[in-house]
Order: sequence, then C-alpha cells, then structure tokens
Amino acid sequence: MTTKNYQHVLALESAVKEINENVKMLPNVSLGFHIYESYSDEWMTYQATLNLLCRSHRFVPNYRCDTKKSLIAVIGGLSPEVSLRMADILELHKVPQYYGVTYSDAELTYGSFAQEEKEIRQPRSFYHMELNEVQQIVRLLKHFQWTWVGLFIVDDDSGEHFLYSLEPLLNPNGICLAFVKRIVSHHQEEDMDYFSYLFFTAHLHFKHTQASAFILYGRPTTINWLMTLISLGGTGDEENPSLRKVWILVGQVDFSLTSLQRKWNFEFYQGAIFFTPHSENLEGFQKFLQNVKPYKKQGDGFLKYFWEQAFGCSFPKSEDPENSDATCTGEERLESLPGPIFEMSVTGQSYSIYNAVYAVAHALHSMSASTSKHRRMDSKGDELQDLQPWLVLPTSICNGHCQPGYHKKKKEGEKFCCYDCVPCQEAKIANQEDMEDCVTCPEDQYPSTDQDRCMQKNINFLSYEEPLGISLTAVAASFSLITLWVLGVFIRYKDTPIVRANNWEITYMLLVSLMLCFLCSLLFLGQPNKVTCFLRQSTFGIIFSVAVSCVLAKTAIVVVAFMATKPGSYMKKWVGKRMTTTCVLSCSLVQAALCTVWLGTSPPFPDFDMQAMTKAIIAECNEGSVVMFYVVLGYMGFLSFISLTAAFLARKLPDSFNESKFITFSMLVFCSVWLSFVPAYLSSKGKYMVAVEIFSILASSAGLLVCIFSPKCYIILLRRDLNSREQLILRKK
Repeated sequence: MTTKNYQHVLALESAVKEINENVKMLPNVSLGFHIYESYSDEWMTYQATLNLLCRSHRFVPNYRCDTKKSLIAVIGGLSPEVSLRMADILELHKVPQYYGVTYSDAELTYGSFAQEEKEIRQPRSFYHMELNEVQQIVRLLKHFQWTWVGLFIVDDDSGEHFLYSLEPLLNPNGICLAFVKRIVSHHQEEDMDYFSYLFFTAHLHFKHTQASAFILYGRPTTINWLMTLISLGGTGDEENPSLRKVWILVGQVDFSLTSLQRKWNFEFYQGAIFFTPHSENLEGFQKFLQNVKPYKKQGDGFLKYFWEQAFGCSFPKSEDPENSDATCTGEERLESLPGPIFEMSVTGQSYSIYNAVYAVAHALHSMSASTSKHRRMDSKGDELQDLQPWLVLPTSICNGHCQPGYHKKKKEGEKFCCYDCVPCQEAKIANQEDMEDCVTCPEDQYPSTDQDRCMQKNINFLSYEEPLGISLTAVAASFSLITLWVLGVFIRYKDTPIVRANNWEITYMLLVSLMLCFLCSLLFLGQPNKVTCFLRQSTFGIIFSVAVSCVLAKTAIVVVAFMATKPGSYMKKWVGKRMTTTCVLSCSLVQAALCTVWLGTSPPFPDFDMQAMTKAIIAECNEGSVVMFYVVLGYMGFLSFISLTAAFLARKLPDSFNESKFITFSMLVFCSVWLSFVPAYLSSKGKYMVAVEIFSILASSAGLLVCIFSPKCYIILLRRDLNSREQLILRKK
C-alpha cells in the first residue's frame, strides 16, 4: 500500500463533512460517498464502477437498484487509464466524472493524456485539462543551464505522448537528451522477465552518463519501481559522488514509499524537484487529521490496513498482520510519520479532490436554488515552486562549458549539445561561456591576452616626454646650437682668406638652412594636429632643398671658376653672385611650387590608424596625396644626386681651397641616409615611423655640417697659420 495516498480519502471525507455541517450550502440534503480500489486493473475498475451504479450487488443494466441513494458524480483515479475506463460506463448513464483535478474554465483534470485517448475516447461528461508541464520543464532546464539530461518515462501511451510533446522544445532551447529510458508501467509490474531486463540495463545509465539531471515522468507508483531498481542495482552508493543526480519529477509521480521501502536509504533523492498541482492550506484540515483514530471511525475499510502499514504495527486479530512485534494501540499520531509515508500538509492531489467535492456541492446548490447562474471557480495551474538553497546544484551537460576565450565547435557525428572548445582566432574574443563563435572587437579596442574581453587601445605617437622623444629633441637642439656657433665663427672670421675663398654668402645661407633643418624635425614630435600636419612635410622639403641647392651652388662655383680661366671662355660672365643666386633660387622655387600644389590640392591632415597596430591607435598625419609626398621627396633626392655627381667630378680641380672633396663625402653620407630611409620608413609603424624620419633629417643635416664645415673650423680656430693668403697660393701651386 502507498500509505501517502490515503490522504486523498481523508480529503474527500473532510470536504463532505464540512459541506454537510454547513446549513447554508445544501439545506435538507446530505452528501455521502463510496470509495473503491481499482488495483490498476481493468476488470476491477469496471466492477467498481458498476458497484457505484448498483448497490444491490447485482448488475442489472438500465435498472436503478437503490432509490434511496442517488449517484451524483464520480471522482476518478490518479491514472488516466482508470478514469477513461470508468468513463466507458459512466458516459452511458450521463454521470459527470471529475478526474483528478485542477480547475480551469469548468474543466477538471490532473496528469497527461495520450493524444489518441483525448481525441477518440474522451466522453462529453469527462472534464479534462492538459497541464503545461512540458514548458515548465524547459524553463527549469534553461534556468539552471542543464543541457545534457536523461529521461525516464513510463512505458505506455501517456509516456510516449509526453516524449512527443517534449522533444520539439528541446533543440530550439539548446537542450539534448543524453538517453531516453522506458520503465515499467502498471500492467507490466508482474512481468519478471521485463523487470530483470530493466535491472540489468536501466541502472547502467546512472553510472555511465555525464548527465547530472534526470527527468522522471510516470504514474504515482513509477517512482516506487524506480527506487527498487536503483537500490537493488547499487547505484545509490554514497561513496561515488558522481551518482548523485538531480531528479525532476513530473506527471503523476510523487515521492512516496510503501511499507517495504521505508527502511531503505534514499538520500540520493535529496534535492529532487517536483511539479505538483496547486494546493493551499485548508483551514481545519490538520486538526481533522489529528483526530483520525482507527477505533473511532466506522465504515472505512482502508483505515486499519493503512494504520498497520504506516506505523509498522498490527492490530490484534488482524487478518493480515504485519511482520512486526509491535502492536497498534490506535493512539499513534499521524504527524510523527515522515513525509514519504504520510504528509500532514495538504498535497496537490488531495487539494484537487477537496475542490472536486465542493464543485459538486456548488452545482447542487445552484440546482436547488433554481437558477441558471453557475459559479465558475478560479483557475489555478501548476506553478514553478520557489527553489530553495538546500542543494548545490550540479551541472548537467554533455561536456564542460566553453570558457571565455573559446567557442563551440560541433563534434562530427554527435548531437549539437556535444562539442569541442576551440580557442578564438587571432583578433577575436569570446566574453561569455559557450559562445557559438568569437566576435571581433571594435576598432578602438583589442583582445586581451586570454581573448575573453576587449581592452581600450592607447593612442600611439612620439611625444616629447618619452625617452626616445627626449633624445631626439636633445640631438636636434644640440646640432642647432652647434650650427649657430659655426655661423658665429664664420661671421667673426669673415675677412679671413679661407672664408672669403668659398663665397661666404652661400656659406651663411647653407648654415642657416642647416640650422632650420635641425629645428624642423621638432614639428614631427608630439600628437599630430592640423597645424603640424600642414607644415611638417612641406617645411622639411623646402628647407632641405635650399640646403642642397647651396651645396650644389658651392660645387658649381668651383667648376665655373675653372672653366672661366680658359682663353675665350663664355663662362666668365657666370663667375660671381649671379650664378650662385640663380642656382639656389631656381632649385628652391621648384620645390616650393611642388609643395604649394600639394598643400592646395590634397594637404596632409591628422588621422588615426586603427588597424596597423593590435594594441594601439596610431595618431598620425595622413599625407593626403601620397604621390605628392614622394614627388617632393624624389625632387630632393634628384638635387642630392646632381650635387654628388658635380662634386665628385670637381674634386681634383685646382683651386686655392677646393671644397669639392668635402662636399663629395658629405653628399655620400646624405644620399646614403635617405636611400636607407625609404625601406626603413615603409617597414615601421606608429611613432617609430616618425622617429625614422626625424633620425634621417638629423643624420643627413649633421653629415653636411660635419663634413663641410669641420675642416674649415679646424683651420680657423686651431691652425691659424694655414689661414693666410701665402698658404692658399702655396696650396694652389
């Protein structure tokens, strides 16, 4: 006997007692009731139904056997098969049948029905409503992220209907069934071969699956059979923590024990989650239960049998005594029994039966009042109960979660719930668990080392504060001061032969342009803005062109002076300032014109390069027109090549102080620097690209300064004896 279900009988008795004591409910009418056990057997169900219809214990069709007792309504059993078989007979007599029972729009039901049974066998007098258990289960699984679950269903039509309703909702919600196992139904309980098969196969699912959550759908007695199977199979061993599962019980399943099972260890069921019909506290029901005593009640053939099995005792002269030395006193207290044996609080099934009795009473009351207004009772469906923190819930998935930084990759030949975790591709991240694919960070952010989040990029530019910027600034300032000092030396000694012999006007212009070359490198430092971007390349191009033009002019002076010494030479008219001025102005104005076209059509502007560097945003000057940038640079290279060629050819010409040798060496340094600049510039990024250009400006300018002016400064300052007219004539000879 499942002693917990005896509360259903007491709920029925309590409701009838309350209605009969209420003089306003059914005046001059008393309700009575009969209770029959169907034993989950078809023949016994039909017999019990006929007994309700005919009290003479003789089955006479179409004959009312007992006129003193009128059958008004029938409350069916817990299983749908029992109620549907009862309906086969009750439909003929137009007896309303209330099965189970949660209220909704005049329909009363409990449990799930196979689709075929609902469409073919359901009679008009049978009130039924489908519970929304399937959607609730899916919500529960998603809430706890259980995506790899096992399913046990009773092996009958209702179990198949439950599976048919559940499966279409799993895949769209990312849930997979690790296995589906059918378990014994009531008509298979006596089939020992079938039970042996379950014993040797079904319990293996508990040990050989990664699923930590199991759904159990079945009959009220299903859990009793499953507990027997698990206990005999040894899968409840507490020494193996992997066998501890979370059970989700649905359908008519209830955690109840028979008297034979009460001493078994069922701790592995702790934390089970039940989907139960709605119930509320019934005022006076607990007091009613406390007053239930086996010697005080008459006409209840179940009570003494329940008492013996619930308390493990036996009454004297009992026809079927328990194997116990204890004797039932009748004073045992129901509240001392554990919940799986008997509950003092009203269960969902008992509450439904209680309401069913009141539904009949309200219908009779309406009929007796001769009114057509029928009361409509509030609908209360199953509700997801508040989950308590009594259990640290395990995960129930096919494999471990893919942590941030990894994404899911489907395993070939497996269900989609089984997957590999693959690291994100370069430059992508996964910032959540179990992402289907990695995502790209915004342009102003970059992936972290673990590729689990995006980090803000820093703005990259060559600043004055950092060591490289400080070093370049110091070098530029130093060489500017050195150039200024050299200019001062030449101004002070402008009347000496060595200064006058090399066209001091061009010398001064060259020194000034070199000093400006050193200073213009500072335009490349700091974060680019509109002014610096607009000026830096054009200023550098024009000033360097002036410097190279001065070098070319100094070389041309030597060549023209030598050619003018020949008799009848037409080059005499070019000797003097006319030639040098023309050379410097013409070469410089061409570069100025190119820069003017560049700035007028597509000038440089400040820009941000998001892609060049992974972890930084490059603040740079967009050159506007790349073609014009290389035209300006190429023209400067062209002037340098002409100067190098002219100086090389004039290096051995006789002169009082021939500078061509020094100019040749200085232009070799100059051209080498800028030839190296192009590949170095193109292969560098960010502030290092700017540093390459600054270094090239400083190195080429320093090469001109040192190679051309250091020998003269040496003579002017340290070898004054060589700075005389006699020595220059001697050197010329």
